[in-house]
Amino acid sequence: MADAASSAPSRGRPRWHPAAAPVVVLAAGAAGAAYLWGTDPHEPEHLLPRCPLRAVTGLLCPACGGTRMVYDLMHGQFAAAWLDNRALLLAAPFALALWGRWTLEGLRGRSWAPRIAPRVQAAILAVAVAWTVVRNIV
Repeated sequence: MADAASSAPSRGRPRWHPAAAPVVVLAAGAAGAAYLWGTDPHEPEHLLPRCPLRAVTGLLCPACGGTRMVYDLMHGQFAAAWLDNRALLLAAPFALALWGRWTLEGLRGRSWAPRIAPRVQAAILAVAVAWTVVRNIV
């Protein structure tokens, strides 16, 4: 006979559909993009978050310029986006592909998380550190 506790639903957080998280990420991104559309981050006195590393040290982190890059992309200024943050611009298609796979699997009713080998993780970290050093020296 099966234990009654094992067949009862778990009492923790509610179980969401696997597509809920990527849809929430899409909605948050769309809301942020809608706000950013009319807020030029190249101009002073805008209500956008500042990079904590840059605020404390004055150094550019690997993601600095990302907000300006997205603004420029949304306004069709591809050369300006390239100058804002080349590394993020090159990484964006990979991030979009990961989000797409996450969404597709969620719509199929399956949970999904990317499996990134430790060597690939180390390579990503090394590229981020090298990019940080290069952009702060040049």
